[in-house]
Amino acid sequence: MLNHIVIMGRLTRDPELRRTGSGIAVTSFSVAVERDFGNRDGGERETDFIDCVAWRQTGEFVSKYFTKGSMIVVSGRLQIRNWNDKEGNKRRSAEVVADNVYFGESKRSSEGSGSYGGSYSSGNSPYSAPAAPAYGGYQAPAAAPASDFAMLDDDDAQLPF
Repeated sequence: MLNHIVIMGRLTRDPELRRTGSGIAVTSFSVAVERDFGNRDGGERETDFIDCVAWRQTGEFVSKYFTKGSMIVVSGRLQIRNWNDKEGNKRRSAEVVADNVYFGESKRSSEGSGSYGGSYSSGNSPYSAPAAPAYGGYQAPAAAPASDFAMLDDDDAQLPF
């Protein structure tokens, strides 16, 4: 069976770090994730607010390095919990249990224009950003010199497929 989810968005509030009775760290947070498409009328894209939970070192990491508005990438699994509310009604909640958490933008980007460029890397600085944006904003590939292309005749027999 496969249960794997990856989401990218902005934190809707500061992460909340708590500890279980045995001292295990657990951090709860919510991520606003914009859908890839607009509504039927071609209007604005909708946003989903997804609850997440991170345990142990991952939870401590989120609590220490992320705040409201931070761009975050969460990789983990979807979990459905059944519970009873105060009136005794049965309820269900879905949440992402985070296995890995990454920076969605560089520190430099988050302090400046708020663009999506950059991501966490294992270089010397935990906030080092790649030369080109890793997320968001389309960047057209560099144009190749015209001499790299050859014109094909209308004869389809030359095509390899």
